[in-house]
Amino acid sequence: MSKQNLSSVDAAWYGMEDPTNLMMVSGIMTFDRPISLARFQEVIERRWLTFDRFRQRVVRPRNPLKSPYWEEDPHFEMNAHVQRVGLPSPGDQTALQEMASVLMSIPLDYSKPLWQFHLIENYGEGCAIMGRLHHCLADGMALMFVLLSMTDMQRDAPLPEPQLPDVEAVRGGYLSGSAGRLARQAKSAVKTAHNLTNRLMDESRAIFDNPAHALELVKQGAELSLTTGRIVLRPPDRKTIFRGDLGVLKKAAWSRPLPLNDIKAIKNVTGGTVNDVLITAMIGGLRRYMLLRHEEVDGVDFRATVPVNLRTPEEMGELGNKFGLVYLKLPVYIEDVQERLQEVSQRMTALKNSSEAAVALGILSGIGLTPADVQQQLVNMFGAKATAVMTNVPGPPMPLYLAGGKITSIMFWVPQAGRVGLGISFMSYAGQVWLGVATDAGLVPDPDQIIEGFYAEYEALMALAK
Repeated sequence: MSKQNLSSVDAAWYGMEDPTNLMMVSGIMTFDRPISLARFQEVIERRWLTFDRFRQRVVRPRNPLKSPYWEEDPHFEMNAHVQRVGLPSPGDQTALQEMASVLMSIPLDYSKPLWQFHLIENYGEGCAIMGRLHHCLADGMALMFVLLSMTDMQRDAPLPEPQLPDVEAVRGGYLSGSAGRLARQAKSAVKTAHNLTNRLMDESRAIFDNPAHALELVKQGAELSLTTGRIVLRPPDRKTIFRGDLGVLKKAAWSRPLPLNDIKAIKNVTGGTVNDVLITAMIGGLRRYMLLRHEEVDGVDFRATVPVNLRTPEEMGELGNKFGLVYLKLPVYIEDVQERLQEVSQRMTALKNSSEAAVALGILSGIGLTPADVQQQLVNMFGAKATAVMTNVPGPPMPLYLAGGKITSIMFWVPQAGRVGLGISFMSYAGQVWLGVATDAGLVPDPDQIIEGFYAEYEALMALAK
């Protein structure tokens, strides 16, 4: 049985697992009609499992100095990874959020490949699928590539014979088969450090316009010592209601869809980018939540870690993790929404010219090479420097179909490494944008209130645009 060591970065994510802070990427897709379990399992068999990694489990050697490795699961069973559950009445978004919260709090079975799908029936007129994958398998950009390979442009598209996506074709800007049609029409959805094509969907992309810029700065040796020192010596973030001891139970919530064209209209009037607008409204939601809990907001300016994609076109189609992290200070203290937007825009611009992301990737790689007890100390040290994890994954700009069902919405959450209790996610799909919030139930038991505050700030920005 062949074995392959985890990369040092993947090993770092594997070693961060904790019962109160699971290192899972969790996502929800909703559909306009019920999906057959048999049809969905066939999609998994023919498309998902063409990636060998999804048939492999992680084995940790008895010798703590040796690296964990991938090994094919000799007892792989589809039913252990694809399960059907029913959503309790009334089958609405509130019920779905409660189920997502429970599933987000349950660890994966480490004796098996570290992924699982739940086909959730009785959701409105359709259904939902929740996926849970350990972060050591892949990052957000790699998972978007896998999603594209699983979907179709038409409801009744036939399933092809199992085959791996043509990675050589990806390097030239195209994919073969059904994924090829997606790549040609949704080029920005599979954006890498250097875009697969010259056609970009303006603003519906990763937070940084050119995420490879940080990597180029490192290659040039720009400010490496200064950047490393700034990361390591950065003091712990200030204490707020969003920081504290974590429990097992998590809570998930997400917004209604917001038209991307409306967000563009706001940024065209107020300046900045689509991401600046979304982040500004989200910060306002956090501010309103703190005021609702009678917390002090004057001078509050805590940090969020932001993943930055560092993949090259040659690495498209590969699983694993290839991203760095930057720290964005969130000006919660600013009440005026327009003033806050200007400040956010200035801070984002400064980060785009920083080599911090690539340096952080190197630090993560180094963490993955250390013993488990040392890893925990290092991760906790870096986790103390932030209050939230904030990420943005661009989805396809047109509707897609999976197992005969039309995907009506996509939402996801990334793990909050380093015992961070607040996760913020933005997802774009088919001309709409969603905000997702994941929290520790002991710290923030009602993340819907953050979403409500986000709506109020968004409406204030819309009023400026009008």
